[in-house]
Amino acid sequence: MKIIHRYILKELAITFILSLASLNFILMMEKLLKVTSLLSGIGTSVIDMAKLILYIQPQLFLLTIPMSLLLSTLLVYGRLNIDNELVILKMSGMNFKGITMPVAVLGLSCFLLNMAVSFYLGPLSSIKLRDEIINIIKARTPLAVEEGRFNTAFKDTLIFVKERTPDNTIRGIFIYDGRNKNEPRVMVANEGRISTQEGLNINFFLKDGHINISKGDITTELFFKKYNMVLKLEAETPAKRNAALTPFELIDKLNTGNKREALILYPELHRRFSLPFLCIVLIFFGPPLSMIAGKTGKLGGLTIGLAVFTLYYMLLLYGENLLRTEQVPHYIGAWTPTVVITFYALLIYRKESKK
Repeated sequence: MKIIHRYILKELAITFILSLASLNFILMMEKLLKVTSLLSGIGTSVIDMAKLILYIQPQLFLLTIPMSLLLSTLLVYGRLNIDNELVILKMSGMNFKGITMPVAVLGLSCFLLNMAVSFYLGPLSSIKLRDEIINIIKARTPLAVEEGRFNTAFKDTLIFVKERTPDNTIRGIFIYDGRNKNEPRVMVANEGRISTQEGLNINFFLKDGHINISKGDITTELFFKKYNMVLKLEAETPAKRNAALTPFELIDKLNTGNKREALILYPELHRRFSLPFLCIVLIFFGPPLSMIAGKTGKLGGLTIGLAVFTLYYMLLLYGENLLRTEQVPHYIGAWTPTVVITFYALLIYRKESKK
């Protein structure tokens, strides 16, 4: 029996890892597009992008681990069913509980891993991602102002410099400042320096220049020896979101926050527990479902798995929307899809065990 269990568990583990990598890659693209749009004005290196991709991964595990568990169970047990290996195991005296033991081992491992993601890895990766984006912006924004090119990385501002030195000194500076629509400004300076400041503000210390301020039909010209201009990037810096909070921090925030904020925090808090618990439910749901999927081939198992999770996620989003509009209590809106799939999982598992 141990040899058979190790054989099935090995197949489950390999399929699970491949499914997890594929699902993470697909879901990662949306988050990666948001990050790259934020950094598009300043550019990033290959190493920076590799770090960002690495920090995005744990945030997706909360959803992709249960999905991968179900898909790997459907694909592996579906294949065993097609090859009549399950029939042979039953004829040799192994009951359905013994046949599904490898799924229980993998499911419990997924539950523990997802709890670690919920309580520690997910919030930590969110904080690391935010810090990395801030560090990239601080380090690369001064480099975004290149000589001989018009720069539009700053909102409503156009910058052109003739010459730039390695120590961030710029010469031959032209700046159009359109942040104040009623009083657009044109600045020209012989020399200046670029530096970053707290809060991701970028300082332009300009020397020996003049400013033309236009207001209606009136133009004012001002000359200066030194002038400090502060600019902000067009994209906003990512704020600390609820994903960066641990469940304990979410509970503390719920106790101290107002009712409106609680309606946003409750779905996040319940997900931290319901999605790991789903791994336990799939231990009873996946194997009997694979008996149906096995007759339709590997593509059928993949289709059924994705359909089940699409339906589950739609119900979860619908329940959370009802929660936010205060039409149902928070625990009903957040846990109803999980309770429904748990009831159905136990029903079909019991039915299959009696065969």
